[in-house]
Amino acid sequence: MQSILKFAGRVEPVVFAILLVAFALFLFAGPAFAGADATFDTAESTFTGFLEGSGGRIITILSLVGGIVGLASGRFSLGQIAIPVGVGVGAGTGIPIVTSTVTAVI
Repeated sequence: MQSILKFAGRVEPVVFAILLVAFALFLFAGPAFAGADATFDTAESTFTGFLEGSGGRIITILSLVGGIVGLASGRFSLGQIAIPVGVGVGAGTGIPIVTSTVTAVI
């Protein structure tokens, strides 16, 4: 029983300190507005350009080659054809859809 009381005596200051820090963070936090920051615009435009351009074509070709190798090994499956087609459609049309959804004003 005494060891529990010793432990409880050490916990109270820690809990108080955590609550104090949490209150200070709440008190001094500034407002955050969605869409007002342009920090990741360069990375987003580079990544989008890569996937819509040669990067998307390379990923699609590699996926198609993987499906052909799977077919040549004798393991016929509809997924070996459908996955490269899905990757191609996703790289071609999925990126603009996601980009327009992310940049839309909700």
